[in-house]
Amino acid sequence: MTKIRTIYIGELKTEAEHLKSGSKLITEAPEDNNGKGEMFSPTDLFATSLGSCMMTIMGIAAQVHGFSVDGMRIETEKIMASNPRRVAELKLDIYLPRKDYSPKEMRLIEASVKTCPVANSIHPDIIKTITYHLPE
Repeated sequence: MTKIRTIYIGELKTEAEHLKSGSKLITEAPEDNNGKGEMFSPTDLFATSLGSCMMTIMGIAAQVHGFSVDGMRIETEKIMASNPRRVAELKLDIYLPRKDYSPKEMRLIEASVKTCPVANSIHPDIIKTITYHLPE
């Protein structure tokens, strides 16, 4: 079981510590909600966790099946809604490092995205728009 301790440190900032590793991160309210926008907001981390989870699951599938996705990147755009204030949509552009993936490898990559635990934990009302990009 993972434990995380989060402390409000003032000025609309929090500090979270992963207790097992001691790793820490700081969040701040976003500019459109009274913050300065100088670091990740809590909803930025929410969006980031989806891309990180997808890449991790893709990496596991690639290792198990003997291919690589090293160098892959995901660019995520978070779109907010109001009433209530919430994340309405996450647009993910997945940039794969090679264009010569076999059809089986592409099926594994796409299945990995769908089986990511974060993706499966997100409320179905949140739109997830995923676009794959192969190098030219």
